[in-house]
Amino acid sequence: MEERDYPDIVSRSALKKWGWTDTLIDRYLGDPDELGTNPISPSGPDVKYYKKERIQETERRSEVKEALVKVLEKRNGSALGTDRKTPSRASSPKRGKTSQRGARDSIAHRIGAASGKRLVIVESPAKARTVGQILGNRYVVTASQGHVRDLPKGKMGVDLDNDFEPSYVTMRDKMPLVKEIKRAGDEAADIYLATDPDREGEAISWHLQTAAGWDKATANPPKRVVFHEITKDAVEEAFKHPREIDMKLVNAQQARRILDRLVGYQISPLLGKRVQRGTSAGRVQSVSLRLVTDREKEIQAFIPVESWSLDAELHKAADQAALHSIKGNRQRLTISAEEEARGYESELKEAAYAVAEVRKREVRQRPAAPFTTSTLQQEAGRKLRFTAQRTMSVAQQLYEGLTVGSEGSVGLITYMRTDSVQVAETAVQEARLYIGDKYGKDYLPDKPRAYRTRTKSAQEAHEAIRPTAIGRSPDSLKPYLTTEQFRLYGLIWARMLASQMADALSDATTVNIGPRGSVLKFPGFRTLYMEGKDEGDAEEASNSLPELAVGDALNCNSLEANQHFTQPPPRFTEATLVKAMEERGIGRPSTYAPTIGVLLARNYVSKENNSLHPSLLGTTVSDLLTQFFTDIMDPDFTAYMEEKLDEVSQGEREWVPMLQEFYGPFAEHLDNANENMPRVKPEDEATDEVCENCEKPMVIKTGRFGRFMACTGYPQCRTTRQIKETGEGASASADTETDEICEQCGKPMVLKTGRFGQFIACSDYPTCKNTHPMKTGAKCPLCDGDLVERGSRRGVFYGCSNYPECKYTNNRRPLPDPCPECDGLMVGNRDGSSACTVCAWKAAAPEATDAEASGSSQEQELATVGD
Repeated sequence: MEERDYPDIVSRSALKKWGWTDTLIDRYLGDPDELGTNPISPSGPDVKYYKKERIQETERRSEVKEALVKVLEKRNGSALGTDRKTPSRASSPKRGKTSQRGARDSIAHRIGAASGKRLVIVESPAKARTVGQILGNRYVVTASQGHVRDLPKGKMGVDLDNDFEPSYVTMRDKMPLVKEIKRAGDEAADIYLATDPDREGEAISWHLQTAAGWDKATANPPKRVVFHEITKDAVEEAFKHPREIDMKLVNAQQARRILDRLVGYQISPLLGKRVQRGTSAGRVQSVSLRLVTDREKEIQAFIPVESWSLDAELHKAADQAALHSIKGNRQRLTISAEEEARGYESELKEAAYAVAEVRKREVRQRPAAPFTTSTLQQEAGRKLRFTAQRTMSVAQQLYEGLTVGSEGSVGLITYMRTDSVQVAETAVQEARLYIGDKYGKDYLPDKPRAYRTRTKSAQEAHEAIRPTAIGRSPDSLKPYLTTEQFRLYGLIWARMLASQMADALSDATTVNIGPRGSVLKFPGFRTLYMEGKDEGDAEEASNSLPELAVGDALNCNSLEANQHFTQPPPRFTEATLVKAMEERGIGRPSTYAPTIGVLLARNYVSKENNSLHPSLLGTTVSDLLTQFFTDIMDPDFTAYMEEKLDEVSQGEREWVPMLQEFYGPFAEHLDNANENMPRVKPEDEATDEVCENCEKPMVIKTGRFGRFMACTGYPQCRTTRQIKETGEGASASADTETDEICEQCGKPMVLKTGRFGQFIACSDYPTCKNTHPMKTGAKCPLCDGDLVERGSRRGVFYGCSNYPECKYTNNRRPLPDPCPECDGLMVGNRDGSSACTVCAWKAAAPEATDAEASGSSQEQELATVGD
């Protein structure tokens, strides 16, 4: 690409005509050199201008030049004077078959010439970019886009009469990619499979090897390399020690997949017949649902117990004290009735108070261990209000690599699916050096801290989640990260650093008149980080006491008898459900977030004020499954099966006998359910809405496509109404807190639902009436505005927040992650797939769960391959 002759100053929108995208501008140019008045509307947003010299200097960098060439190649279909051989095609791909062909062509030509080089295969384009930059031009690094083979959709795919032999098929949309990977592998000098370092990653490598026919190669078979962080040292070290594919890990993953298929494909159709279409069951999903429904039953059955306390305000320096015990008996006094409380109150009202005894002791508080997958999801839920799925999505981006200034693309955290709290010795020493330099020797313990997991089922095969370089502080990375990435990275960085800091020290003081307080002597790790608390967790004492001595007289300003009632256990949040799943051994780190996602998507549970509430449908399904599938719905049995899978992964047990042991009793339960499970129709939910056609009450029903409102006058009146689901119940009456702050008054912003869907509003309404539409996380391709969700009588659409200055709209939902090929805007399609609005790149829909697939009457067109 030749040097371009730009004007002396170029606007941001004009840069896009030269191949620059929003992502490229933000990543390599950053803040503008000048701001100018908007020529369309003087009251609109300022125009951002960049100087010619800075643009040209940036374009001389090889990675920038390559990125710009890719964008323009996709737009124009020409090689633009480069040495790359790209077939010419129309600049704007047509719809239908031509569009599909174009998408396949873009896949087929994404792998460069591998002749004489070493081919490396990872899962994602982002990871491929980072690993490729580390390895250099002697390697060709490409991505498999996840699994390339799986059990077929629409049928069992497991031979029950032949030792549970699976019939794997190559996914139809992955066939061109597999063909191209095989071509590149046949040309390459060596093949390296560098998928993630867990069972799933091992299985992906095995499927790749088999689909490409490399499993039969005897001369130079593919090599497996494993690294837990994507840094230069870790990757280069991994390539020095390649190994063969570990079939113990593969078999454990196969056994898990087949177990889930056996449960999902045989119970889900039964539920569809006996409850309603679209209902599903899953080995981990269903027992997790039972945890939520059982907790709700505990709450409904809870009987509050009355108690009373006597609280006095005593004055030396005004303080609170509560009656603890009667003199001569140190056992805590329990007052269960008002009459008894009033008696004590009258006795104490005119009493003289003095300090009889003061006891002090030093209390140490140790920092929490570095994050595991479970604790990261819990803490991000508490502090950042992230869902488990959102947490894992952002963590994946941090792991796979982001462009950080002159360093280029680099992985910022270690592998994010782990149950271990162990940390590499080099990382511990790096953290200790940083603490000593930044905070001083007082904040450094005498020796490095070591942690052990409390979860009995933990494999501890990986490290804890930590930054790959503690010297990369969150503030130093802020210009290169999105808001979500910055906040999550800051949490991981602070937790790791605090885990190697000194204890916090407090003086705990007890005075025999009642109160117990503490005075913080030394903050230690609390200078940097304090672990969040869930509802129902015991709060540490935080009363601050004045200096007191034995014999000090205290004046009583007030004395009150206060009534209390015991509280039921709190409902689960996503964070506490993940914690419960980990403690009970239900699932593994990689399954927590998807499991909760299925429960919400199936309308089995809803979120209200961050708590999980089981729906009537969810309770009905859980009760039926508990009655007819005792083992499947037993948390202890689920944990037992996880232990057996672990034994398979360690080579201590064969996977086929394990499946046989499970399937015998399961088949008996299935036969019994097919014969005796009753047909149950979930009750309709009453509302205060009235039908506009016949004025009869409206109720909430649940159908195949979710919840909707219908008239009780059916079938005479067939009025129905769509419910704008917010994840918090159909009525959406409860506002949900967000992490946004109102720019007008500084109060928190909340999520509301109106006539045309969801929007963000100030919590101080009606005093402050600031509102704005829901952001999608994507940027407008025409200007620098946010793409937001808007509504009209015709339905939902997406437009630029800078309207009316910018009138960009799209009927498909914009996605926050840019196109991996050209950094263009990605949009979601109705079938769950996604597509780039600039080039021909397309991504298939996420793989359906076994339960989802079993409910479909259409079988995916697949090609069977030999195993």
